[in-house]
Amino acid sequence: MRLATYLHQGVRRCGVVEGDRVLPFPDGTDLLGVVASGPVPEPAGAAVPLADVRLLPPIEPPSVRDFVAFEEHVEGVRKAVDGASGVPDAWYDAPTFYFSNPHAMVGAHDDVPLPPGCGALDFELEVAAVIGRSGADLSPEQARDHVFGYTVFNDWSARDLQSREMQVGLGPCKGKDFATTLGPWIVTADELEPYRDADGFLRLGLTAEVNGEVVGRDLLSNMGWPFDDLVAYASRGARLRPGDVLGSGTCGNGGCLAELWGRRGAQDPPPLKPGDTVTLTVEGIGTVSNTIVPGAAPVPIPRARKRARERP
Repeated sequence: MRLATYLHQGVRRCGVVEGDRVLPFPDGTDLLGVVASGPVPEPAGAAVPLADVRLLPPIEPPSVRDFVAFEEHVEGVRKAVDGASGVPDAWYDAPTFYFSNPHAMVGAHDDVPLPPGCGALDFELEVAAVIGRSGADLSPEQARDHVFGYTVFNDWSARDLQSREMQVGLGPCKGKDFATTLGPWIVTADELEPYRDADGFLRLGLTAEVNGEVVGRDLLSNMGWPFDDLVAYASRGARLRPGDVLGSGTCGNGGCLAELWGRRGAQDPPPLKPGDTVTLTVEGIGTVSNTIVPGAAPVPIPRARKRARERP
């Protein structure tokens, strides 16, 4: 099933997508509640053409973890962001992630404002798993049964802000805080089982376009770990909740501009600017397409005051 949340005639609804139309669930149904409790309710009411609705982020996730599971991405983007080459040996130890902003979700076709102070905006082509059952300290074998479904995930990135912030030794801050596209809907896990290979990876084709020009292609099965391992690692010493979103990390071979910048030694293609449209397609799931628009100017914040370090 493909499950969507949308606005139609000013009313927020959710329902099941069939072809080019959506069949609404009963009034008051929330997709996060469906993910958490199941089973999927029977549609109630007349079908609505997808062309007549605004697709919203399918759920408002309780938390968002974003992994970095593609070795090829690490090789390229590390060079662009901090000037280092190669892949850190620690990357191979475990599937590292950071927590993103669950309150900054963007719909499949919504505009994305340029973040304040950003001069090097980038996209990141990813797939996210949506957790359907609570669990902690899961094994990879157990973890698969805790995934409700999958969605397209675009981790928008302000590369210049990110590069400066990470010199402090913490994860990305305002370089990642402003927008994440989630959509166009959630595809239930059973729908993607035919794409699973013998090693447990989902072999889905991934394509990134900027203004209609293809800049990246990859396979989701090029991840260093399958989603079973990502979910299990995220649950280590922590409880996953229904609706939690786990991003795969950016794919390789042009899954973001920064990877190409690192490999080419120049910002080619150039950073995104107002008017540019980024379209990301994942086989078996769908397409999201967002246009960059002007954003707010940064509110000035003074530099830190150097103190005399008095003691009580």
